[in-house]
Amino acid sequence: MAISKGFTLVELMVVVAIIGILAGIALPAYTDYVKKAKAAEAPSALADARVKMEQFFQDNRTYDGGPCPEDIKNFTFTCASNATTYTLTADGVGDMSNFQFTINQDNARTSVYDGTSAAGCWLTSKSGTC
Repeated sequence: MAISKGFTLVELMVVVAIIGILAGIALPAYTDYVKKAKAAEAPSALADARVKMEQFFQDNRTYDGGPCPEDIKNFTFTCASNATTYTLTADGVGDMSNFQFTINQDNARTSVYDGTSAAGCWLTSKSGTC
C-alpha cells in the first residue's frame, strides 16, 4: 500500500472557498471601520476651530478674518465669515468624498456621513445615529 502525502484538489478547493467567504465578510467591515476612523478627524478639527473662532471674536469683536483650520489628509476646510456669523465646513477628499461636516456660530451642526444626511448633529455611523 502506497502512502500518499499532500492535499487532494477537493480539500484545496474547500480551503479556498472558506478563505473567500471570510474575506467577503471581513473586507467590507474593515473598510467601514477605516472610514469611521477617518471621519472622526473632521468633527474634532471643527470643534477646535469653533473654539478658536470664538476666542478670535472675544479679542476682536468680529468673526471676519478669523482662523480657519488647515487642510488635513482626508478633509479640506472652508470658512465663511462676516462680522456676526461664520460657517466652518469640512469636505472629504478621495475615498472620503461622501463626507461633509459643518458648524456655525450658533453651534448648529450638519453632516453627511457616507451619503447619509443629518441636521442638528454630526453623524458617527452609516446608521444615521448621532
